[in-house]
Amino acid sequence: MKKVAKVIIDSSPDLQLDYLVPDALADSLELGSSVVVPCGRRFADGYVVGFSDKSRFPNLKEIKSISNSRPLLSACHIELARWMASYYCSPLGKVIQTMLPAAVRRSDKGHREQLAVRLVENWADIAASVKPTEKQQQIVDFLKTEGESLLSVLMDKTGVTSAPVKTLQRKGIVEIFTQQVGRNPSDNKTVLPSKPLDLMPEQADSLKLILEAMNEGNRTILLHGVTGSGKTEVYMQAIAEVRRLGRTAIVLVPEIALTPQTVWRFKARFGDRIAVLHSHLSEGERHDEWHRLNDGEADIVIGARSAVFAPVKKLGLIVVDEEHEHSYKQEDMPRYNARDIAVMRGHMEGCPVVLGSATPALESWHNARMGKYLLSSLTKRVDDKKMPAIRILDMRREAEAQGRPSVFSKDLIEAIRSRIERAEQTILFLNRRGFATSLTCPQCGFTAMCENCSVSLTYHRSDESLRCHICGSTRKVLNRCPSCNDPQFKYSGIGTQRIESIMGKLFPHARVQRMDSDMTTAKNSHDRILGAFRAGKIDIMIGTQMIAKGLHFPNVTLVGVIYADLSLHMPDFRASERTFQLIAQVAGRAGRGEQMGEVIVQTYTPHHTAIQSARELDYDGFCDQELEFRKELLYPPFSHLMCITLRCPSESKVSFCASALARELKKAFLNSAIISEAVPAPLSKAKSNYRYQVMLRAKSASKIASTVTKVMNSFNLPPKVQVSVDMDALSLL
Repeated sequence: MKKVAKVIIDSSPDLQLDYLVPDALADSLELGSSVVVPCGRRFADGYVVGFSDKSRFPNLKEIKSISNSRPLLSACHIELARWMASYYCSPLGKVIQTMLPAAVRRSDKGHREQLAVRLVENWADIAASVKPTEKQQQIVDFLKTEGESLLSVLMDKTGVTSAPVKTLQRKGIVEIFTQQVGRNPSDNKTVLPSKPLDLMPEQADSLKLILEAMNEGNRTILLHGVTGSGKTEVYMQAIAEVRRLGRTAIVLVPEIALTPQTVWRFKARFGDRIAVLHSHLSEGERHDEWHRLNDGEADIVIGARSAVFAPVKKLGLIVVDEEHEHSYKQEDMPRYNARDIAVMRGHMEGCPVVLGSATPALESWHNARMGKYLLSSLTKRVDDKKMPAIRILDMRREAEAQGRPSVFSKDLIEAIRSRIERAEQTILFLNRRGFATSLTCPQCGFTAMCENCSVSLTYHRSDESLRCHICGSTRKVLNRCPSCNDPQFKYSGIGTQRIESIMGKLFPHARVQRMDSDMTTAKNSHDRILGAFRAGKIDIMIGTQMIAKGLHFPNVTLVGVIYADLSLHMPDFRASERTFQLIAQVAGRAGRGEQMGEVIVQTYTPHHTAIQSARELDYDGFCDQELEFRKELLYPPFSHLMCITLRCPSESKVSFCASALARELKKAFLNSAIISEAVPAPLSKAKSNYRYQVMLRAKSASKIASTVTKVMNSFNLPPKVQVSVDMDALSLL
């Protein structure tokens, strides 16, 4: 019965209120509808998340109106939102805000309208009596051919102003009207059509498994394929079958940098039925792409993690490419993992989910081993191309030979030189941006630190600034030491800017390009840089993890990993896994064309398991050893891990609250979970707040979530103490 509607208020996501459904709206109001409701002395936007035949509250107000002709949320979206709210300990309204782009939620944002022109039905009779001028006749002839046209296009094509068009309107020959114009992020870009490729036997087996899963319903398939094994072609041929069946597909990619390349490959195969959703779109583009999907004008969506919530109907397949990537994890409430949401949405909508990676997350690999997921393996590159040769260089010996530590080994410099001479391309990988990681006084030891965070400031040579990569604060480079007044500063550590500078000096005639978050802030910058690299206009590409995976450049024959130890010594139990994945992924960028690829890994810990396994590309061996370690300590995937972080400008206050919360949690769980003491976070201060953490591990995620929610609801935090709850935490910093 649609007597009472339960409405989430958009401006107050913690607030769910009951409203009466007016008789005039009873037939048109649906689950997921966007509505306008009275809220206090004002009207507010909200979303219908349920109906009831009665309410426990008296004197309910009525819903004022419905905002959109179509519901913004399906019944499945609301079911998924309720599950996410429970699992990630988040208010339902926060989850709904995450599902709907801001441009879609905001009532002041709508479709763009422009003036258009067309001939009236009896224009010929009128024109015969009024005799149009030469310019007016030019307009009439253009419209006879085109039928109708945007006014701006007509003026551009015919070279006339708007005056003769308005004159024709007054004479009754044409009419000027408003027309919705979609903002397409792929406008003015030509894509050559492509046809399905012949599959290798392993690819054909993987495709067959996916097609069989479509008939079975909500199965999850882990597609473990080495780099260059043709996973994307398998995805596209599976999606072609999905479309033949009249269904839709979602394709998730982890980095914005991967989106342009993936979009062009899919557009070449499927044309304009592709929609794109990611954070680098303008609000207008995101609004229009979302509504194209909601209105059924597109049936394949490609995007970053939020695209998992795309409003497609009759969902037939979800693909999560590079499923191991940490960028699928949302850092704000609700702290969801798009990979896990994809699996849950597939379960709710009865469609298969394909998780693809050359280096799957240990959680996914364990699920496949235990039979929870189906496993399909691609062990060979397409056309039997060879995997690159990987060399490990011990930088300790290099330092002994050169008499000092160096950024580049002689072997890597010679390898780069030979590639330049042969007109082949090189990728240099360093997962740290900036020029130097710290600015230090050699006299007194002073280091320039961020005032708001417990980290040193990074020197950026491009604008001569010191930046904090945690809070984003910026200050000018110091002229002299503020402690001892000495003018001599020493730049320590290396970043991508310094690598770029060294390359420019070593190879002054080479075309060098850096690609990191400092270089890709402008719209379409990813597309521009990667397009230039693909066209052979760049000899050496230097970048962070955004160039480490998923990209296909056949002329790249050398990959250099500058500092392989960077992620290895982080205070995190996943450090080895991340190091292995990064080296294996970036190595996969080499040798994807006709020429054999080479990878040179520079490291100070050459005998570490992660580095040796990556050298052999021995994923199975690495997993066996790493899973034994995880099992012994009951770390994921043998448990679910929750990290609760408390923040406050006062260290004593946040320490006290964290300790009190740890005690309450231990009482509530009664030894059914492993709960740590309250300790300072590895990043103990960020954005002027001191940070303390409490860790929980248990086999049942629902047990953790329900108990923590109950404790948090009864735990009174003092003012200025904030808390965040991260279920299945990937970062413990």
